[in-house]
Amino acid sequence: MEMTTRVWSGRVAGRHVVASEVLASYWTFAAERQRVYHARLSGQSAPWTSDPIVAQYRFTNAYRAADRVSQALIRVLYDGPQAARDVLLRTLLFRFFNRPDTWRAIEAERGEVTAADFDVDSYARILDDLMLRGSRVYSAAYIIPSPPFGHARKHRNHLALVEHMMASGLDGKLARARSLEDVFHLLASYPSLGPFLAYQLTVDLNYSTLLDFDEDDFVVAGPGAISGLKKCFPDADGVAASDLIRWMVDTQEQQIEHYGIDFHDLFGRRLKLIDCQNLFCETDKYARIAHPARRGIGNRTRIKQNFSAMGPLSLPAFPPKWGLDPTPVGANRNRSLALA
Repeated sequence: MEMTTRVWSGRVAGRHVVASEVLASYWTFAAERQRVYHARLSGQSAPWTSDPIVAQYRFTNAYRAADRVSQALIRVLYDGPQAARDVLLRTLLFRFFNRPDTWRAIEAERGEVTAADFDVDSYARILDDLMLRGSRVYSAAYIIPSPPFGHARKHRNHLALVEHMMASGLDGKLARARSLEDVFHLLASYPSLGPFLAYQLTVDLNYSTLLDFDEDDFVVAGPGAISGLKKCFPDADGVAASDLIRWMVDTQEQQIEHYGIDFHDLFGRRLKLIDCQNLFCETDKYARIAHPARRGIGNRTRIKQNFSAMGPLSLPAFPPKWGLDPTPVGANRNRSLALA
């Protein structure tokens, strides 16, 4: 279907908002990134897209939960004891380092990771050894500042933060939370957890058995998303980023139809606030090539990482409470799912 050039506009928080041409690219990118995801999942051979930007550069998936690191986290959340303190510990340990190889190294040394087993010095020695062997312990995806616990090494400060959060009774506080926003403010009260990281961790915990809120309850826009919003809605100054993102979620079907986009969702799941927030961040990158004259926040003009497929995709794992069947169309739908 040919994409229309008609302008998309509407009322957001009492303001009439008119989109730029970059919003069309937002949906083009989302659809092509999903096309690549579904094609790889069904075992098709490359090329998976005719979009030269999506083909060349590295982008996250349209749905956050389908990303490689989020997939690893979801498996960690459900592969192990489901006592609240154990699930909380695994979430914090995984996300603060945000690197599946680091998690695997910890498991290889400690076996099953439980709250009863956790000890800062013992876990720090594992990471010390990794670094001595020249391995990274942190992912480059998030900038995670060092918490102020007085240790010389960043990873020891993060382990101290984990210990502090566990000792503060965070598991009980999460059980009493009434909304995702409550969880966000609770997490943001801990040292070094700024708004972006606190929100990401809120979503992580909501994947687990500890929480069960609708992802459309609350959103916090990160710096990349704010830049993408500026490119898509250059005249929307004064409109809250959260209101614009919620508008995207609420009108996604109408926008997809408006732009003539063939969008394949995540096994029946609509885009949620976290997904549309992430897509603005990725659109900010995509527009550096597709719309170089559009300025966002900051001075980035190129995309640093090229795309390189890391082997075939395995059957994805999503929180069982979502009720998704991720078996590719045409495959044996009786295959057992990882988290079933």
